[in-house]
Amino acid sequence: MSKVCDITGKKPQVGNKVSHSNIKTKRRFNPNLQKKRFYIPEEDKWITLKVSTAAIRTINKNGISAVLKKARKNGMIAQ
Repeated sequence: MSKVCDITGKKPQVGNKVSHSNIKTKRRFNPNLQKKRFYIPEEDKWITLKVSTAAIRTINKNGISAVLKKARKNGMIAQ
């Protein structure tokens, strides 16, 4: 399962875990992804997207139709 947001394109970042003794080891920072169903009234259907919590807030603010339109224009979601 890929850890990439369908709307924003967020994916894991790489960084260092720093211990108390300042020893640095590599680690991954995964995005907070949720599998969520959205209803699209224009198409009269439900779709399931894997979205980050930031994308959920964007959808709540702008609406699913506007966000999907922009994501399709940017090539994040197939038609």
